[in-house]
Amino acid sequence: MSFLIRQCVRRVLTPAISISKNFSTTAVCAFTPKVQKRAPDFAATAVVNGEFNQLKLADFSGKYVVLVFYPLDFTFVCPTELIAYSDKAKEFASIDCQVIGVSTDSEFSHLAWVNTPRKDGGLGKIDIPLLADYKKKISQDYDVLLDDGFALRGLFIIDREGILRHMSVNDLSVGRSVEETLRLVKAFQFADKHGEVCPANWNPESNADTIKPNPKESKEYFQNAN
Repeated sequence: MSFLIRQCVRRVLTPAISISKNFSTTAVCAFTPKVQKRAPDFAATAVVNGEFNQLKLADFSGKYVVLVFYPLDFTFVCPTELIAYSDKAKEFASIDCQVIGVSTDSEFSHLAWVNTPRKDGGLGKIDIPLLADYKKKISQDYDVLLDDGFALRGLFIIDREGILRHMSVNDLSVGRSVEETLRLVKAFQFADKHGEVCPANWNPESNADTIKPNPKESKEYFQNAN
């Protein structure tokens, strides 16, 4: 093979090899959280009752955990969500579930936001921890980090064994439903305890009928529902 031909071949193949290497590295390194699999661990500083504390997922072993990722402190939809979750903190606690807010802001930004009155766009006193994912590792591990450096509105429900049971992601412009989060946690807990499955719109207060997951016994539900 002549020198000229070898040079032409090298020019054609080198970009392809480079792309192949880059693709392979990305595919191996990328981690996507999956329902029914163990939730990614985390450890970071959080603002809890106006003070800095270290939090990690293992601290909540034996409890359900709801991770509420949000874009940024001092924004617009975010305080409405966090205040709504805080207002329901006691109800979550009553079903052995801890809600944790997470953003890529620092703990100092979180604290400043908590110390800002609600009428000025702040959070005021809040009854859920705010985790500071300043290094962006948690947002990366849960696959909600945008190229701009902040997170989408990811919602993750983790059970008592550390297994991911639910994940959903909203775009930036629309907030989440706290009542739906409560409904989901209660439904997963019911299924854990009773071994039955929860149909569409199941609610323990108003629509509590469940289904026995086998062809014979499930007929009882369908006969009553139709």
